[in-house]
Amino acid sequence: MFDSLKLPDIPDKQCSILRGRSRTRPMICVVEENGVRAVVKDFSTGRFLFRNTVGRFLVWREAKAYKRLQNIKGIPALYRIIDGLALVIEEIPSTNLESLEKETKLPDKFFNALKDLVDRYHKRGLVHCDLKRAPNTLVGHDGLPYVIDWGASISEREFRFFPLNLIYQRFLLDDHMAIIKLKLRHAPEAVTLEEIRRYNRRSGAEKLIRAIRDRLRDILQKVA
Repeated sequence: MFDSLKLPDIPDKQCSILRGRSRTRPMICVVEENGVRAVVKDFSTGRFLFRNTVGRFLVWREAKAYKRLQNIKGIPALYRIIDGLALVIEEIPSTNLESLEKETKLPDKFFNALKDLVDRYHKRGLVHCDLKRAPNTLVGHDGLPYVIDWGASISEREFRFFPLNLIYQRFLLDDHMAIIKLKLRHAPEAVTLEEIRRYNRRSGAEKLIRAIRDRLRDILQKVA
């Protein structure tokens, strides 16, 4: 799908721009071809050095995550990579949680489905690392959750050796803590006392791991 799409064709096929071009961040837009819409994450609009080093690396990395997660309901499909500089990803008819924050409350079953989705991609050996950002979780028109933007994700294999394995475990927990945070924001009446205790729990060792994790996540988020 979108096999004929080339980088110079993107402006002519644009339906909308979700995020404008920047020197150090990809442009994100929606394109349409033969009646099918897709989201394009395009690093080709950045500076020459950035797009051909960091940009190509991040495209390769995020594509690898999408390929690993293929066929999981709740993860958009990766259609293709264009010239190593752009990702073409399935568009999910949806609204992101940030847009819904002041409009509507979500049912508890939505967050149960989100937890099931998180458990499924954890079993594939991937952690999202940025799930607490509301725009990264979509509410599909089918009422189900979808998780997007895998640029900051990490794999279990990358963090399998000590002490990185401890940080990986913290990231696993963070994905679940992000669900509680989103639930507090969108369905506070459904949050249990046990979830609040888990969300607020801290220990000395955990604070150290969290500090290392926060620094690593900041680096990943800035470039993704």
